[in-house]
Amino acid sequence: MPHTPEPDEDDDLDLTPAPKPVHYAEQALLGALLLEPDRLADTEPLIAHDFDSHAHAALFTAIRTLPPPDPADHAKDTAWLNAVLEHARPHAPGLNTSYLHTLIQFCPRSQHAAAYARMIRADNARRVLRAHAERLASTASDPGLPNPAAATLGMADDIGRVLDALAAQFAPHPGSFPRTALPPDVPRQASEEDLDEERLLLATATAYPAEVRQMRWLTEADFLLPLHAALWQSITALVHRGGMVDPITVLDEAQHRGLLTASITPKELMALVSTPAGSPEYWGEKILGRALLARAQTVAARITAYTDDLANTPHQLVTGSRRALADVGSLRTRWMRATAPPPAPAPAPAPAESQPARRGQPPRASGPPPQPALLSPRAHR
Repeated sequence: MPHTPEPDEDDDLDLTPAPKPVHYAEQALLGALLLEPDRLADTEPLIAHDFDSHAHAALFTAIRTLPPPDPADHAKDTAWLNAVLEHARPHAPGLNTSYLHTLIQFCPRSQHAAAYARMIRADNARRVLRAHAERLASTASDPGLPNPAAATLGMADDIGRVLDALAAQFAPHPGSFPRTALPPDVPRQASEEDLDEERLLLATATAYPAEVRQMRWLTEADFLLPLHAALWQSITALVHRGGMVDPITVLDEAQHRGLLTASITPKELMALVSTPAGSPEYWGEKILGRALLARAQTVAARITAYTDDLANTPHQLVTGSRRALADVGSLRTRWMRATAPPPAPAPAPAPAESQPARRGQPPRASGPPPQPALLSPRAHR
């Protein structure tokens, strides 16, 4: 049976977490409805799924299912209360008659049922958003998915739809941005395989600089190792300036950027960009995909922090979560550019059809077109 223990009941219960405010809102609402069933109309669009307590949800379902009693009869006997209990008990065996009377006594004002219902809906919005953030984090960190980037972006889309639905349900208000202290970015774990992929990108980009010109979707922030990020800047700077690119010129650019330190010699730096394999686009997509998954985990942690802060209203949750989700949106744009299929070749132009002669001009003569002048051998190349 749901029960709020008194502080002096049992020392062993001191370790039990204190009920959240929504627990008392649910009790107050159910008490109002048990006392005055006609208050049910004030609770729309509340549904049983919005309740945090399973037992309370079962009671609410019973109240909504059973026909309301005649007010005069309800004031004289407990027949309807007994019917509600019998309907709810198969789904919540711990319920009993005593608890129903406790709920009625706990309700401060039955005419405040609409306010209690709004509190319950707001807390459910918090739980729903938190559950979606947990799924986003779980998906982004699952190495077994065949296409983790696509699955993660799908989860981000789900959160966007949830936020749109919540924005339509709860009115905005001034001061809507949450003041929650956000956790730091989720640290990115760099395996040796991941670092090898970054090295291979740098080497293939140096060997095939023409392909780098089309890779503006990759930025230095996507790299795990700061040295690799700085070398990528060096290579792209050379490419976009139209300079010559090879290990020596990359070394020169790196020197001007202050990358030569006691930890890496010129010979080591040239070796880093001298062993190409594959194509720059292939390695670049893998690096960008990892950055996307890492950013999704950070966004999930931020949304979770917003939902854990009970000071945030539903509108503040929506505002803060949308701003966090925008970080995934920026990487989504770059990911779509990186993975978009190459454009199809333009179809050959159709032969020009004969056009009617303009007024005042003679029609074109029929017959074979005039032969073009002979071209030089150089023009045939």
